[in-house]
Amino acid sequence: MIRAVIVMNDQGKPRLLKFYQYQPVEKQHEIIRTIYGVLCSRADNVSNFVNVESIFGPDARLVYKTFATLYFVFVFDPAENELAILDLMQVFVETLDKCFSNVCELDIVFNFNKVHTILDEIIVGGQVLETSSSEVVKAVNEISRLEKTSNSIMRVPKSISAWQGR
Repeated sequence: MIRAVIVMNDQGKPRLLKFYQYQPVEKQHEIIRTIYGVLCSRADNVSNFVNVESIFGPDARLVYKTFATLYFVFVFDPAENELAILDLMQVFVETLDKCFSNVCELDIVFNFNKVHTILDEIIVGGQVLETSSSEVVKAVNEISRLEKTSNSIMRVPKSISAWQGR
């Protein structure tokens, strides 16, 4: 099971947090600081797999990958394969790239609802749901289309709203 997905910049500011097991806010801040400290202290020539038992308890593993100025971090238990999680991380980043065309940190900050939708199409409740970035993009586009049509239905002409006020 995936326990958490964290995207943070190279200064340690979280840009996306998704915990699949409840963590109090104070604990979340502590986790982010600790993970950032671990990632910053690692050399460039070491693996992207880290034991994080001191943070998440026994058998917890962490996989991270750096894209530009962002760290993409997945925390998971032994039921998941490390290489599969690394591949899932690549699918997530490819999907973001397709949806935002050359995704950057600002895309994640200003479009957090869409980023969460993309992540929710890939992972639900800590379980991997979809591994095809093209299928995720189709689903996200369909959700966006439905949101636009529902917003157009919700608009009430001024003449009707003025009539209701009488």
